[in-house]
Amino acid sequence: MFKKRSIGVVAGLAAAALMLAGCASAGGDPASGGGDDGGKPYIALISKGFQHQFWQAVKAGAEQAAEEFDVEITFEGPDTEADVDQQIQMLQTALDKSPSAIGFAALDSQAAGPLLQQAKDSNIPVIAFDSGVDSDIPLTTASTDNLAAAAEAAKHMVEAIGGEGKVAIVAHDQTSVTGVQRRDGFVDYIEKNAPNVEIVDIQYGGGDQAKSADLAKAIIAANPDLKGIYGTNEGSAIGVVQAVKELAIDPANLAVVGFDSGKAQMDAIRDGLMLGAITQNPVGIGYETVKAAVQAINGETLPKTIDTGFYWYDKSNIDDDKIQAVLYE
Repeated sequence: MFKKRSIGVVAGLAAAALMLAGCASAGGDPASGGGDDGGKPYIALISKGFQHQFWQAVKAGAEQAAEEFDVEITFEGPDTEADVDQQIQMLQTALDKSPSAIGFAALDSQAAGPLLQQAKDSNIPVIAFDSGVDSDIPLTTASTDNLAAAAEAAKHMVEAIGGEGKVAIVAHDQTSVTGVQRRDGFVDYIEKNAPNVEIVDIQYGGGDQAKSADLAKAIIAANPDLKGIYGTNEGSAIGVVQAVKELAIDPANLAVVGFDSGKAQMDAIRDGLMLGAITQNPVGIGYETVKAAVQAINGETLPKTIDTGFYWYDKSNIDDDKIQAVLYE
């Protein structure tokens, strides 16, 4: 019923924590930055936002790792996932504190480029997480395989509409790696596997529920025979659900597929307003980001990517133990 990718749960955490905590490394108090002052290593994490439950779950995973590996962290993000300038300022502020390492989920890789180069020039290791960064500077990326996850969403969409008809996408952006990959993975699957399914529109709502709802309503108005809409993140998907509710559309006539698993999406699935969605492993993303940063600080070699896993969930399996473990209500 669902497809699994390996979840980033690491065995022997206690032993690893003791080993890493005993390693000498540069660090310092978050307020004063890093440095050889005998304090704990300081890792600055800059996410893509705070308005979704997803980011709170990532933060919880990062805090868990910080405690286990005996490091100090800060975790912050812009007010919305459209605030590129605010995120860039947060990255600059973090660099000014000379942290031992940085974790970064880029809203706009191009805009972040000069500051990532500054980090490299200052010998501050960068760990990408969630969206990743379109750059060779990050030592690794802890994230969902978004192309594969989006393809899984497309597969379920195609099955739901009987392999033919018109569908549309409400995406969160076209500048972040996640925005691009969650769009392209869905589109590529349709093009390769569903010749009778037509993607009639792709719109970008910045992950904002209200804007995404307006875009969905406009798409539906322009395509009264539409059979499905895919929302590429929590805000996008809930915006689509809101549009369906406001237009009083029978869910049997319009399949809604989402990404992420905040409470509103879980409620929509249980209520039959949403067919299903992809859930990531946000706690694992946060945990693996901090763990990788500690390894980088200690000079360890890292893999290019850390696949933190995903699941498809719907009304039939939402209460299964494996799914419940990775939902972030």
